[in-house]
Amino acid sequence: MFISNAYAQAAAGAGGLESSLTSFLPIILMFVVLYFLMIRPQMRRQKEQKSMMEALAKGDEVVTVGGMLGRITKVADGYVTLEIANGTEVVVQKVAVATLLPKGTIKSL
Repeated sequence: MFISNAYAQAAAGAGGLESSLTSFLPIILMFVVLYFLMIRPQMRRQKEQKSMMEALAKGDEVVTVGGMLGRITKVADGYVTLEIANGTEVVVQKVAVATLLPKGTIKSL
């Protein structure tokens, strides 16, 4: 009994497809791990930052990216006016606000 050429080629082709899928499995797993460890947490942080910027209101105490602490006196579309000392106001972009502080933090310093 001899195996025909067509049957031999079909059996070899099926094994080749299976081995190529197996070789791509580590790459696919690497992208899945990358998504859950890096991309997803970064998207969540961006979402939280955006919601914090939209919720800024007059009277909130904030810290800027440069390290200045101040109380918001005016909110515009892309800018915020901070009172950093009595009678001293600074205009900064909303994206420069790093952290929203609890009320009364500046007085306790």
